[in-house]
Amino acid sequence: MKKNLFLTPLLFFIFLLNHSLYAQGPVSIDTTGTEAKIQMMEERLSYLEDNLSKMDKQFKTGAVMAAAGYTVTIIGGLMLGRENDDLGQGLLIAGGTIGLGGTIVLVDAFKYLGRSKKRRDRK
Repeated sequence: MKKNLFLTPLLFFIFLLNHSLYAQGPVSIDTTGTEAKIQMMEERLSYLEDNLSKMDKQFKTGAVMAAAGYTVTIIGGLMLGRENDDLGQGLLIAGGTIGLGGTIVLVDAFKYLGRSKKRRDRK
């Protein structure tokens, strides 16, 4: 019962609103501004997609480098104190360097997100 009391005036209001809109006749819409905005949005979207594609590639490369480098570091650490101590030390240094380089590449991939924000703010 309470739903009908609320729903009836709401439907009547919607009916009056629609009737008043159709009584005014057709509405002309300026499409030149709309088309320009759509074109601008398409350009922005294309730019964002390009940046995300570059970021994805660099991020994956950095993650693989870091994982491989730190794996070599762990293997080198396990070899310390045994008969291959010199090899273990070399692997520690090489793996740490590769892992650090991979981490830098991975973190540097986020620059593409910053570029898209800066470009948007300029316009």
